[in-house]
Amino acid sequence: MPAKSKAQQKAAGAALAAKRGEIKKIELVGASREMYESMSEQQLDEFASTKRKGKPEHVADRRG
Repeated sequence: MPAKSKAQQKAAGAALAAKRGEIKKIELVGASREMYESMSEQQLDEFASTKRKGKPEHVADRRG
């Protein structure tokens, strides 16, 4: 599943770097920390590799 916004793509990239040991988990905040804990490395790679061109910076939260 591709990222829907630039913010999602960036957060996934940070979480992926932590999964790979390139940065420390403690450096993650917000969405990137949630992604780190709830997604596999493969899922994060799919999100992080999404092209940014044409994506909005943020997508409105549609939860309740």
